[in-house]
Amino acid sequence: MPLSEHEQKLLEQLEKQLHEDDPKFANTMGSDPIRSWSTRHVIIGVLGAIAGILLLLVGVSLQAIPVGVLGFVVMGAGVYFATLRGAAFGKASKGKPGKAKPKSSFMSSLEERWDERRRDDN
Repeated sequence: MPLSEHEQKLLEQLEKQLHEDDPKFANTMGSDPIRSWSTRHVIIGVLGAIAGILLLLVGVSLQAIPVGVLGFVVMGAGVYFATLRGAAFGKASKGKPGKAKPKSSFMSSLEERWDERRRDDN
C-alpha cells in the first residue's frame, strides 16, 4: 500500500532530520540496503562458509572433534564476513564530541504531540 502525500512528506522530514543529527548512522542505514553490501565481502564470506562446512564434514567423518570445531568456527566467520557492510570500514565521523545540537522545532512538535496522546489516553 503506497504512502499518502502527507506520510511521504513526514518521512522525508524524518530522513532529513536523521541526516542532520547523525550522518554516519544515516549513511549506514541508507535507503538502499543492497548498495551498501560489498560484493567482495559476500564472495569471500560465502567461500569461507563453504570451506568451513567442508572442514566440519571432514571432522565429523574422521571423528576428529578439533577439526569439526575449527570447521564450525571457519563457517561462522565466513557468514559474519559475508554480512559485513561496506560502511563498516568507512572513515569515522569528524564531528566534535560533546557538542549537543539544540532540538529542532520539528522534533519538539513531535514530542509535544506524543505527550498529548499519552495524556489523552490516561
